[in-house]
Amino acid sequence: MSQLEIDSANVTLETPRRGCCRFCGTELQHTFVDLGMSPPCESFVRAEEVENAEVFHPLHVRVCAECLLVQLPECVAPEDIFDDYAYFSSYSDSWLRHAKSYCDTVVERFQLDASRFVVEVASNDGYLLRNFVERGIPCLGIEPSSNVAAAAREHGVPSEVRFFGRETAIDVAGTHGNADLIVANNVFAHVPDINDFTAGFAALLAPTGVLTLEFPHLARLIEENQYDTIYHEHYSYLSFFTTRRILAAHGLEVFDVEELPSHGGSLRVYAQHAQTGTQAVWPSVTELEQRERDQGYEKLETYLRFVPRVERAKRQLLAFLITVRAEGKTVACYGAPGKGNTLLNYCGIRGDLVEFAVDRNPYKHGRFTPGTHIPIHPPEALQAAQPDYVLILPWNLKREIAAQLEYVADWGGKLAVPIPELEIFDPRSPA
Repeated sequence: MSQLEIDSANVTLETPRRGCCRFCGTELQHTFVDLGMSPPCESFVRAEEVENAEVFHPLHVRVCAECLLVQLPECVAPEDIFDDYAYFSSYSDSWLRHAKSYCDTVVERFQLDASRFVVEVASNDGYLLRNFVERGIPCLGIEPSSNVAAAAREHGVPSEVRFFGRETAIDVAGTHGNADLIVANNVFAHVPDINDFTAGFAALLAPTGVLTLEFPHLARLIEENQYDTIYHEHYSYLSFFTTRRILAAHGLEVFDVEELPSHGGSLRVYAQHAQTGTQAVWPSVTELEQRERDQGYEKLETYLRFVPRVERAKRQLLAFLITVRAEGKTVACYGAPGKGNTLLNYCGIRGDLVEFAVDRNPYKHGRFTPGTHIPIHPPEALQAAQPDYVLILPWNLKREIAAQLEYVADWGGKLAVPIPELEIFDPRSPA
């Protein structure tokens, strides 16, 4: 057996206990970063509720000394987060292009046709599965949020409203058959019981089927200071090293990996049943494994050096906002994403520093950001108010948004992004 197989064989696959690692069960004793208290990042406040008290939960992230899984304890139940969800994938043009490109790639690579069956876990509003529907490939979305699943059905994407895990996987396999392709984009980090979730993949995947996972790469979070990607619905923060251990513990073998620019730097991991899969293991697997080892991601000390960089970025952003407001200039935010709400709450940015935010998602219009109560308007509000600075909170879409906001230069306005460090630039010449 390889060391990975030996380590994985020693993992006890039990329901995670409070204060212990959700994968291997080791007691959590080390802080990765503590961002203080914050409400759930997608709990946008209605106007009639703005005077009501909100519930704040800790954003204290730990790292397991045994398996090095970076994780946030389950302070908020998934049922409370995803019951009426505010995030609709279709409002990002670049994400729609990303989904179509993925579909084109896997259809050709794995020879998917009308005889195959595709399942997407956390299928949101059907933005990705629409591409398979258009090709006549049978598919099913499994989505815990009823409001976004309803949007998927309106676009012709079959969807079931339920949380995914081993029990759901067995039910789906019994009703529809095993999946030739399971897609799980930006959900692997969102589950408190990562062992039950991964066991679901193993139960649903056909013997020669393929699983693809996309998730933000922990190495990018650390190296590019992406502390704002930490929020209550992100229970785990994944390196390639730890991801392979989790999959291997459930009999799944990684055979390829791609590094993607999405969400500030993500991994797309391809896996199969270790015993029955037919895909050859690509050199990309050992190459990324070696690079993470060289960069120290198999050593606890690497994870314990993150805090000072986060604190420095907070001071830098606050100094900028305080200075421009003291000069009588105005600031608005573009976008009200979950990551933006982590940043606003951690930095204590409220209406005295930022006048309002705009967002393309109509669901958020007329509401207020959780915790900080910054009003959210349609994008047209920027033209009406003509702020001196527009702070782009979804910084991972900087180029796409800068292209949309070229008109801000007409009144001499500038754009800014807060991550990985504060950057101010002309709308017509983004770096």
